[in-house]
Amino acid sequence: MAAKKLPVLSGMQNRIRILSTRPLSELLVQRAVECGIDLDVSPFIETEPIESVEVQQEIEVLLNSKATVVFTSMNAVEAVAENITDEQPEWIIYCIGNTTRQLVQKYFLFSEIAGTADSAASLAALIAGKSAVEDVSFFCGDQRRDELPEILRQHGIDVNEIVVYQTIPLPHKIKKEYRGILFFSPSAVDSFFTLNKLSSETILFAIGVTTASSIKKYTANKIIISDQPGKENLYEKMLEYFT
Repeated sequence: MAAKKLPVLSGMQNRIRILSTRPLSELLVQRAVECGIDLDVSPFIETEPIESVEVQQEIEVLLNSKATVVFTSMNAVEAVAENITDEQPEWIIYCIGNTTRQLVQKYFLFSEIAGTADSAASLAALIAGKSAVEDVSFFCGDQRRDELPEILRQHGIDVNEIVVYQTIPLPHKIKKEYRGILFFSPSAVDSFFTLNKLSSETILFAIGVTTASSIKKYTANKIIISDQPGKENLYEKMLEYFT
C-alpha cells in the first residue's frame, strides 16, 4: 500500500505520533521509532481472571472428558490455564486467530485444535458445519459478544458458557493529538470515548469488524480494519499505512 500523505495536525511535530490502547512489546515500540513513528502505549481496559470455586468446579468437570471447547480470546486461554494444575485435558478446541492458537498450543499440550477462524461468526459457522458437534463449552469474558453462541444455538448446538475473566474499563483523557489510534476491542473503544474526542484527521485502526462497528458509534473518522486478528497484525497494518 502506498504511503499516505496526510496533513500534520495542529501542534504536532514532523514525526508521526500513534496511540496504542493496549500494551505492546518494547520491540514493537522501538521498531516504530526506527520507522519515524513515536508510539505511545496507554491501556483503556484491563482484564482479570475470575478466581471462584464455581469456575474451578466447571473446569474440573471438563478435565476428564473429551469436551469440545471454544476460545475467542487469549485472555480466556490464560484464565483457564491458570485454573489447571496437574492434569492436562484432552479437549477438542476451536479458537480465533494466530495469537490465541499459539497460546492454546502452549498450555494444552494433549488437546487437538480442530479448527480456527478470523472472527467469532466465521468460527461459529465452522463449528456448525461439523455434524459430530452437539455441544460446546465456550470460555469467555463477562463482556463477550453474542455472535458465536447465537449462531451455534440456531444450528441446534448446546452452548455451555463459562465466564473466566472480567473486563475493567480504564477511561482517562489523552493530552496529545495523534495521527492514528489502535483499538483492539469494543470495550477499549467504549472506555476511550468516555472522556475523549478526536480531530477528524485522526486515522483509527480496528482489530476487526466488531471493534470497527463500535468506533462508528462515536465518530465518522476513517477506520482501517486489520486483515487478520491479533495485535501484531493490527500493528503491521498501521506501519503499512504510515510508512
